[in-house]
Amino acid sequence: YNPIQSTPVKMANTMRPYLTCIRNTLNATCCLRNFPSQQVERHNVPEVEFRHNKELVLDPIMICRTEHERCLIEPSINSLRISFKLKHSDTLEEILTKKFTGFLTQRAENFWIVRRVAIEGYDISLLITNFHTEDLLQQKIVDFIVNFLEEVDREINAMKLSVNTRGRAVATEFLKSLT
Repeated sequence: YNPIQSTPVKMANTMRPYLTCIRNTLNATCCLRNFPSQQVERHNVPEVEFRHNKELVLDPIMICRTEHERCLIEPSINSLRISFKLKHSDTLEEILTKKFTGFLTQRAENFWIVRRVAIEGYDISLLITNFHTEDLLQQKIVDFIVNFLEEVDREINAMKLSVNTRGRAVATEFLKSLT
């Protein structure tokens, strides 16, 4: 349910608890504010990336859907890093996820919040800074992330179905040529 639009948000039933938990956690942790660097004058760096002061970085939050699918949220005073490990139930999904996330990270400059390199052990990472929350509505950023996860899941499922359909057609034609 989206309180801003007052309409139900469509999502798969199996993903609903996972995405709802991510949405609620992001709403709670996305209270970012401008905080200049304490080491270098006139610099403002994401504390979650540089970790200059341990007191400015909060404990990371791990949300798991399965052992292969999880989300790591690392909040700090002026930035929030979100890393996703997308589903890898078989080798085909692993290959499709790697290719799809590689495609997205190569075009990271077109997306404001996508990091070019994901955190080790994760497929894709996002970085939200206080500048993003000043320019954009916080709720819209959270909606984008949840919608992004839904679309990635949907795309990977569609690609997997397409590959299996094409493989079946090729195998059928191959077996026809043998008889």
